[in-house]
Amino acid sequence: MAAAAAASADDPHIPVLLDPLLDAVAPVTGTWLDGTFGAGGYTRGLLDAGADKVIAVDRDPLAFEMARGWAADYGDRIEMVQGVFSRMDDYGADLDGIVLDLGVSSMQLDQAERGFSFLRDGPLDMRMSQEGPSAADLVNTAEADELADILFHYGEERASRRIARAIVAARDAAPITTTLQLAEIVEGCLPRAKPGQSHPATRSFQALRIAVNDEYGELAEGLAAAERALRPGGRLAVVTFHSIEDRMVKRFFQVASGGAGRANRYAPQVEEAAPPFRLLKRKAITADAAELAANPRARSAKLRVAERTEAPARAVDPRRLGMPVLKRKR
Repeated sequence: MAAAAAASADDPHIPVLLDPLLDAVAPVTGTWLDGTFGAGGYTRGLLDAGADKVIAVDRDPLAFEMARGWAADYGDRIEMVQGVFSRMDDYGADLDGIVLDLGVSSMQLDQAERGFSFLRDGPLDMRMSQEGPSAADLVNTAEADELADILFHYGEERASRRIARAIVAARDAAPITTTLQLAEIVEGCLPRAKPGQSHPATRSFQALRIAVNDEYGELAEGLAAAERALRPGGRLAVVTFHSIEDRMVKRFFQVASGGAGRANRYAPQVEEAAPPFRLLKRKAITADAAELAANPRARSAKLRVAERTEAPARAVDPRRLGMPVLKRKR
């Protein structure tokens, strides 16, 4: 199977929903762009399935360092680009396909020094690009109201105000510089997790990571960039892992395929422009029992796939995608 071919025993990351993705976009030919290269699972899967070339994009320079051992086997069929997927139309045009695997990668979570994990002690960093303000900068300088907004809107954390106040109180005594420091503060604000429940700091760490890396802004702009970069008949496949990301992708495909409906049913009927995408699957694709048994990370994954039409690209208001917007933004 393609997934088995793409993931070796020493891989730090098993690509989620790879086989269903390859089935949904088949036949895989021409030039593809992998906008979230990570450990390279999707890139290898696409190349092994028949893609002539993959433009591998990642904002994390470590991704390309880790790929050196195997990427040479594919020669010039891989082009590596350090960048963000909001600019993917700068990296390729008339593409046959684009794949995006959203969120943090396993290799980033596994490295304590990157500061993404609440289970490993390390510097409170969370920067995917390893540049710019870190999570420590954010938690030590933002006002309580701003922190609460981030935790609530980006992490759907209901105790956001309580946690924000605790962070401000703790940093008044000493700067918060490590992941376990922050995790302990968050844990102190919430009930002890019951067996089977996620760690109390999960939502807060997710929210801060998203804020540090502007992940929702990147997603909204990246979907628009994909629309511009794909040729007619090109495929866009997006894998999401939590509800807000999936909502944004779902609504983008609804709007872009002409299926979003009118905001006001009493308004006069206006002739809509031809939609730039056609849905290949109406519902999200999820992992089957076999994949869930082999890779628990697939539990929350959803895959959505659409095909580019000949209609010209058009701008989509991010508010129509349900993108969380903070009251105050730096």
